[in-house]
Amino acid sequence: MDFNALFQFLTELNQNNSKEWMDQNRKWYKEVRDQYIKWLDEIDHLLASLDNGYYPTSGKKAINRINNNLMFHPNKPIYKDHFGAGLDKAPNSGDFYIEIGWSQSMLAGGIWRPNANTLRSIREAIDYDGEELQKILNKSSFMQTFGGLVEDGRLKTAPKGFSKAHPHIELLRNKTFAVMHPLNREDILAPDFKEKLVKVYQEMLPFRRYLNKAITV
Repeated sequence: MDFNALFQFLTELNQNNSKEWMDQNRKWYKEVRDQYIKWLDEIDHLLASLDNGYYPTSGKKAINRINNNLMFHPNKPIYKDHFGAGLDKAPNSGDFYIEIGWSQSMLAGGIWRPNANTLRSIREAIDYDGEELQKILNKSSFMQTFGGLVEDGRLKTAPKGFSKAHPHIELLRNKTFAVMHPLNREDILAPDFKEKLVKVYQEMLPFRRYLNKAITV
């Protein structure tokens, strides 16, 4: 994967974020997109070889649309400034998210703003064995890699049905259960980027398995 070419495309797109420009550069976009899909297929096969519980996800299925959803976010640009994709995405589960962007890049995973039923399932799991999740979050290598849960709004009090004195009340107040490892261009362009990605994937895996078990069992 020529990530320099991907960054060059995103730079030009960021400077000319319009349908007219995209129509004129559709061939370039498809070339970069196809390269990214091929790279995702390679990562998919690599992760599947390392994790027996991995859910194969082809690059074509994993990649997100580059168009922003203007129906719900009319003030956003027409096109995103990144290529995003979700691998290891079994039905009704959180994925391993890869974002390569002009302004921001990351490796992330978990459950982002789950619906009420899913959130309830996660909270019930925490109520049952929250010490297991806390142990995962407190692991020194996990903290060094992710720094804790993504901050995305928290309840000011206990969620309905749970006591304010619950031993895991700080976890229960979360509305999003996800972690993120930021990347810079040097990380992505480095020859050991795949190895770094695998290391982050493996560090995140117990956290994702805990959440996926909570919402599927």
